[in-house]
Amino acid sequence: MPPRFSSLWQTVCALLRQTRQAKRLAMGFLFLFAGQTSLLSAQQPAASAPSAQRLDQLGAAIAQAQAQVDASQRQLEELKQQLALLRQQTVDHGAEAAGAVQSASGASVAQAEKPEQQPEQQAEQQAVQESEIATLDQEKVESDSKYPVKLSGLILFNAFTNSAGTDQPAIPTVTLGGQGSTGASVRQTLLGIDARGPRLFGATSQANVRVDFFGTTAQGSYNDTGGLLRLRTAQASLTWQHAEAFLNLERPLISPFTPTSLTAVAEPALAWSGNLWVWVPQAGARFTEDVAGSGLRARVEAALVDVPDPPTAAYAGVTSLAEASRRPGSELRLSLLGQDDDHGAQIGVGGYFSPHRLSSGAAFNAWAGTTDYRLPLGRYVELSGSAYRGQALGGLGGGGYQDYAARLAGSSLQFRALENVGGWSQVKYRATQKLEFNTAFGLDNVFAGQLRPFAVVNGSVYQNIARNQTVFSNVIFSPRAYLLFSFEYRHLLTAPVIGTPWVADVFGLAAGYRF
Repeated sequence: MPPRFSSLWQTVCALLRQTRQAKRLAMGFLFLFAGQTSLLSAQQPAASAPSAQRLDQLGAAIAQAQAQVDASQRQLEELKQQLALLRQQTVDHGAEAAGAVQSASGASVAQAEKPEQQPEQQAEQQAVQESEIATLDQEKVESDSKYPVKLSGLILFNAFTNSAGTDQPAIPTVTLGGQGSTGASVRQTLLGIDARGPRLFGATSQANVRVDFFGTTAQGSYNDTGGLLRLRTAQASLTWQHAEAFLNLERPLISPFTPTSLTAVAEPALAWSGNLWVWVPQAGARFTEDVAGSGLRARVEAALVDVPDPPTAAYAGVTSLAEASRRPGSELRLSLLGQDDDHGAQIGVGGYFSPHRLSSGAAFNAWAGTTDYRLPLGRYVELSGSAYRGQALGGLGGGGYQDYAARLAGSSLQFRALENVGGWSQVKYRATQKLEFNTAFGLDNVFAGQLRPFAVVNGSVYQNIARNQTVFSNVIFSPRAYLLFSFEYRHLLTAPVIGTPWVADVFGLAAGYRF
């Protein structure tokens, strides 16, 4: 206990003792007064004058004792206020620890009040309480800034079997035909750091970074079995009550949601099948304002963005086509949402524009119009999805891995930026807090009429993709707060602009431990 707190408490205890003594003295006077009154009533009238004088003295003594009690009571109230203020200041420094202890105590009381709970429920509650107590006892991570830092992560093991050849056996996005594969990987394991910093310009500052081990695509060689550390996302922001300024490496603003899968983490589910997911550098701001009387909020988000080239493009180099234009790309999203950012209803529309320039000097523009939604339907069901229509979206995870198609006509280069349409939709069913089912469909479709004149006979699959679609269903089971298990079935169809489509059936298992 702090010295100041201890001194104040001792003073309060002394006053309490004084108050009790004064009250006992007053009660003694009252009993004496009652006895004297009984005696006086039995005596002769001649003794009434001395008795009256003694009664006056007794009344004065009682009044003096009462005044002492009142003064002590006032001092006690003042000291109680000072004590409450000091206690609040002490509590503010340990709010998180106190909250965790209170949560654990409340859970214990709730458990005691419900003896009819099943043994497995009681065991789970006990495990949660033990985890919270361990959190209070653990050694905190220290940073140079001396501000709070939190480590988190997901150790993820996944096994797979593919009926046909795919681009990446562990997390296939397109099928290439040919021989299938079976294997396992832990390279989708995630590590994260979250930090909170000082207040600046009236805003709270925070930052986070996420990495995985999917830095290589080789699975079979001895040196690459563990993968290389890869930066996934990073963010630094200043947050006010209704506004936020940010610098990040994240999903595009125009594509805020992603399907749910535990077997596809290194690249999100339905990537290249309608899910515009690529992590891109962005600098922007968002503004949120309550819509009066509706319980809803309106949000405006805008950012400058540096979009990369498609990963399989022959023209991909140190300088991307967007960077060669010397003008940044831009994004805008308008949305209407409820009070819960993470799970509440939300619907939005967005736009994207980015100039591109070829090494020959020819230029074209990448653009897109988008819509997205997340709609909880009651307690158990949730619908979510996104759709887009645009041009040259290969750098954002669409467009059949291409921004444009080109060919040589004599000595001149002919090219065309490819337009495409796509999107995805998912149905989530939460059977219990531990068990959920997800089914989703996604499609990315390049306009075949634009691509066909540039088709390459016997070319690579990426040169001729006109349509790529995926459907999957999975079940995710979490028997404890930090344990995750999943089984997933995925069906891929990749259709080139010439030739027959390729299909593949993918079965995946995943097990994860979150910390």
